[in-house]
Amino acid sequence: MMVDLVPLGRIGAALRRPECVLVRTDGDLIVSDSRGGVTLIGAGGGCRHVPAPGGTTNGIAQDRDGTLYLAGIDSGTVHALAPDGTGRLEFAQVDGHDLGAANFVHFDPAGDLWLTVSTRTVPRSRAIDQPIPDGYLVKRTTTGPRVMASGLCFANELRFDPAMHHVYLAESRRGRVVRMRILGSGDLGPVESFGPDPLFTGAVVDGLAFDVEGGLWVTEVTRNGIHRIDPDGRIHCLFEDPTAEVLNFPASIAFGGEDRKTVFVGSIRLDHLVTMRSWVAGAPMWHHG
Repeated sequence: MMVDLVPLGRIGAALRRPECVLVRTDGDLIVSDSRGGVTLIGAGGGCRHVPAPGGTTNGIAQDRDGTLYLAGIDSGTVHALAPDGTGRLEFAQVDGHDLGAANFVHFDPAGDLWLTVSTRTVPRSRAIDQPIPDGYLVKRTTTGPRVMASGLCFANELRFDPAMHHVYLAESRRGRVVRMRILGSGDLGPVESFGPDPLFTGAVVDGLAFDVEGGLWVTEVTRNGIHRIDPDGRIHCLFEDPTAEVLNFPASIAFGGEDRKTVFVGSIRLDHLVTMRSWVAGAPMWHHG
């Protein structure tokens, strides 16, 4: 096991596919749930399931009013879950076509909601077994959802740098992180690699998170690793656990705690979150204000 990060332990119990982790402003955690909706994890580790329509929740985003947006990877939908527990369908189509495998939702620094769709291939596992460039990126606009980029091989999590120069995206099947410049028109420039392409032979990348120094943290699932890509594109392996002693399929990463130096790692295969200690704080999210 390679370790630069310090494992602290675990939080939560009997979680159902906690693929995505979101840290609220009060310090509580929100994780995705295969039963639909989300599970809330309090500071003491207690868990409460909050149901919502849309089937298995994959990605989660939170607006500043507390509304959650949930990407339903099986249903191909984006649902909103209000603070009072009521749910509504946000959208299920773009350009008159069903979305496909809705993977991850995220607010950019300007407050606009974005969605990655991994693939329209059925079953979606085929788009992991072989590169099928039918993944794409959607932005919710005042006139409805709009495709912003396409031709991606299993689009996964995305992030924006604070100045909104680029959008960064985990392209899982190609084992790399890509970025696209945000143009003055609001459109996106061409796809370019950021960091090694691929991270290493056979890599499958999944989750992303920025720290306050501009480093981009990346989870990799074949070796159960966490990597950091510097702003200049150099990469460092911070944690690697090929035998799954601590991590197993690390799918999402989030920073929390009072100093935002506690790292929470979500997983498709574990029933809890793994916690670690970082030397650098995570960048604040849109809902942190």
